[in-house]
Amino acid sequence: MLIKTDPETFKTYFEDSSNLKGGHAEGAVFPQDIDELSNFLNDNYPKKTPVTISAGGTGTAGARIPFGGYLISMERFNNVIDISKANRQATVQAGLLVEDLKNAAEKNGLFYASHPTERTAFVGGTVATNASGSRSFKYGPTRKYIKRLKMVLSDGEILEVRRGEIFLRRGDSTLKLESGRQINIPLPDYKMPDIKNSAGYFAKDGMDLIDLFIGQEGTLSVIAEIELELVEKPSKILSAFVFFREERDSWNFAEEAKRLSRSIPSKDGFTPDALSIEYFDHNALRLLSAKDRNVPKDMNAAIFFEQGVTGEDNEDRLTEAWLKLISRYSASLDDTWVAMNEREARRFTELRHAVPETINDIVKRSGFQKLSTDIAVPDDKFGRMMNFYVDTFKKERVEHVIFGHIGESHVHVNILPKSKEELAKTKDIAFEFVNKGVSLGGTVSAEHGIGKTKHRYLEEMYGKAGILEMARIKKSLDPNCILGLDNIFPKEILSLI
Repeated sequence: MLIKTDPETFKTYFEDSSNLKGGHAEGAVFPQDIDELSNFLNDNYPKKTPVTISAGGTGTAGARIPFGGYLISMERFNNVIDISKANRQATVQAGLLVEDLKNAAEKNGLFYASHPTERTAFVGGTVATNASGSRSFKYGPTRKYIKRLKMVLSDGEILEVRRGEIFLRRGDSTLKLESGRQINIPLPDYKMPDIKNSAGYFAKDGMDLIDLFIGQEGTLSVIAEIELELVEKPSKILSAFVFFREERDSWNFAEEAKRLSRSIPSKDGFTPDALSIEYFDHNALRLLSAKDRNVPKDMNAAIFFEQGVTGEDNEDRLTEAWLKLISRYSASLDDTWVAMNEREARRFTELRHAVPETINDIVKRSGFQKLSTDIAVPDDKFGRMMNFYVDTFKKERVEHVIFGHIGESHVHVNILPKSKEELAKTKDIAFEFVNKGVSLGGTVSAEHGIGKTKHRYLEEMYGKAGILEMARIKKSLDPNCILGLDNIFPKEILSLI
């Protein structure tokens, strides 16, 4: 097994999109199969040396960045083990790129519905954060598609969990391992919001055991192999950019598109039924205009949407239904872009991805840690949340960009400080947003996870008691407390249990 001990040879693993600084490790381990992974963890367990799991480095919360101990890179776990077209399932290793999974699925006429934005993310990393992407409006997050996980616990024991086989209940949550060891997993009392959520451990009375390991951010086990559900690929995807002079018109358009997409289809079947509904504020459009000079200069917001088309005869009538909706909300039909072919559809997708990529470049050049919210709120509270963002930025003149999954009442607010003095101010602003989101019944992380950078946000959401309950779960599965330290909650919390 490849082990590197010269930090110069693996220092790139001390980075991700969070721009968190100071990462270090005494060694990097590169297992190529589950036996090598298990043997390393088994040998390391008595030494109690911390271990941090490194996926693709696309995370925004610093989860893969080690601060001591060893890092384990999953990059050599990069194979598609099997794809069954008949069962619409794939079995893959955790280090497979999301893009490679998508391509393999499409070659079989199938579709990876979770569709995380970062195509170079590892599939295992998306499971570890319960990631989602633009199309989760239609299809839901990663959790929904995970059927089986093969993992290695911190002591090297291999654990395989299949959905539907083991359930956890308060007062009766014992996990029996093949070795004969029994683990009592203390199910917590905190209540998760009933919305898209990736903040802390999944917890619900009667929950499936597999859900505990989805979104655990490398703190409970090392995910090695994943069996997941695929869906039938639409024959075509209709996509469009709609530009608005007034931001609130774009909000209203998105709200109506969301309502129609979730309503009972019309008798003729040509009601809008979006896969994704994405929002871009005026600052996001400014970033896009640097990538594409055709972006209208006098517009202050845009909505990007996609819809699956089941047959060629449907496309014209679906387009007509969308254009009718667009015309009702003061959007410019002349400035509405509809992809007429696959090349244009790819261009639109690239533009949508260009916003977070450009922001990450700006953050990296600034040298400051990324300040980006991942707040989602209940649909009926979203207007209040958006108004709070707008009103705050009218008072606090700081550079910012707002974009994201408006169809799920979930947008990313990126605050871009230009100095150390402004950094302190913007941290306070971000926490004001978190406080407001929680007060509206929302989550502090809808898809990115907590990592090492958002501990304070999670405590605001669940309180100190909730964090202690999470620490008890971790200690039950990782008694020596070595996996993913400082991910989700501060490692110091573990000493209180």
